[in-house]
Amino acid sequence: MTSRRFQWIAFAVLLAAPPLFFEGGFPLTLASQTGIAIILALSYNMLLGQTGLLSFGHAVYAGLGAYAAIHAMKLIGAGSLPFPVALLPLIGAVAGGAVAVLLGYVSSRRGGLTFAMISLGIGEMVHAAAALFPALFGGESGVTADRAGALVQNVATATVAAVSQLGLDFSSARAVCWLIAAWTLASALAMYGFTRTPLGRLANAVRDNPERAAQIGVDPRRVRWLMMIAAGAFAGIAGSLSAILFEIVSAENLGTPASAAILIAAFIGGTGAFFGPVAGALVYTLMSSAIAAITPAWPMYLGALFILIVLKAPGGLASILEDTRLSGIFGQLGSAGMALTGLSALAVLAGFVGLVESAYALAGSPGTAAGWLAMLPGGRATSVVLSAALFMAGREAWRRLAARRRPLPNAAVEPGRAA
Repeated sequence: MTSRRFQWIAFAVLLAAPPLFFEGGFPLTLASQTGIAIILALSYNMLLGQTGLLSFGHAVYAGLGAYAAIHAMKLIGAGSLPFPVALLPLIGAVAGGAVAVLLGYVSSRRGGLTFAMISLGIGEMVHAAAALFPALFGGESGVTADRAGALVQNVATATVAAVSQLGLDFSSARAVCWLIAAWTLASALAMYGFTRTPLGRLANAVRDNPERAAQIGVDPRRVRWLMMIAAGAFAGIAGSLSAILFEIVSAENLGTPASAAILIAAFIGGTGAFFGPVAGALVYTLMSSAIAAITPAWPMYLGALFILIVLKAPGGLASILEDTRLSGIFGQLGSAGMALTGLSALAVLAGFVGLVESAYALAGSPGTAAGWLAMLPGGRATSVVLSAALFMAGREAWRRLAARRRPLPNAAVEPGRAA
């Protein structure tokens, strides 16, 4: 079995496991949010990783796709639109792609910093326009709909009856999770196939050297524009799934913070590998949902991780795994060295978390983690001392272990070329 096939099987198992083992509650909601984040991160990587376009307004396409889906859901509930709820992401894809046709025509003229600034301006413009059209965007309260009611009122009664017999009436979190998992797998496969098309290869050429691509007869602007349309369509699918999951869409779905979240997820995972953004989406969702339920300091941890990735591993988590595999670091250190490396990393992490939570406890934060540290013997002063000691000890152990690692063979300097 090839490595790529194994990755796809593992990805499919990861998507199917939550609705198989959980009936409802937080695990299914977390899994559904992760699936949506995966589609968003992969669609963003079509711009950044494949075409070299740094966008600060990618949430516009997802948000407008979500608005199109939520309005369609309301029409289905009123009996005015005979359309299955399970196919609402197609409406979002059309909406996201159509918006990208218009906005991409303007922003794809240039790449680099110019494109980034134009995308930022477009994002702010669309977000501001949401307040000017409350009938369409719902004002501050947003637009709401009932996915279960939409299915009941669907005029395609035979389809509704068949779907209800299968238990997919979308009134349960489990059915919604299955729907999102199916669309996530289908979207990921479609985006992977898209990278293998001639347009995907041309996007790589435009990313690496647009001047050389223009010399061989390729129009860089046209390639950027087409890639933006494709990325906007997939972002619209993610936005539609978000509308189905939360049954509400507001102007926050269009804002710059939403675009920044997509960028951070894709970059943390790594834009150089196809499954890199998948890992980044998983990490971001865990931090913004699971860890956020424990401590309000989760944005600080996310920011620290992002800075660490930028400084130490610009290729993201995917590059760290690949470098570890190629260098054979664990084989050099042995089992004892592996254990010490893991313990030193945990000590650094625990010390950093302890210092952050101690600061929150000193500030009177009601966070759960800060409350736990405040209960230590000696109070908050003890937590500060212990956390600082753990951090310094782990950092020193990591430094000593790093000094024992041998350089890669291809990194060694030949004796005859030594300076």
